[in-house]
Amino acid sequence: MIAHYGFTATLTARPGAGGRLVDLLLTGLSEGNPGTSAHCVVYLVSRSASDPDVVHVTEGWTSEEDHHRVFAGEAAQAIVARIGGLLAKEPEGTDYVPVGGKAAF
Repeated sequence: MIAHYGFTATLTARPGAGGRLVDLLLTGLSEGNPGTSAHCVVYLVSRSASDPDVVHVTEGWTSEEDHHRVFAGEAAQAIVARIGGLLAKEPEGTDYVPVGGKAAF
């Protein structure tokens, strides 16, 4: 599948909580969670090289509508609800339209 909608988010965890935030975000790849949806074609969690409490998430979806529909579901909302307690400030993000590239992990 091809990603036609995507976004990046930067999340800043409370001091020392970066590892827990990464672990929580990676549960999004567990069976039944958003990252396993056929509509999610990219789900990348990264940490800042200079600050382990800064975490970046990059997602690519078949469409914006598919993204919103999946994230309105119970599994995604459960993860989102738990993220808030780990954050030092509001996440920063932007949406985009993918035009090409490569992903291999």
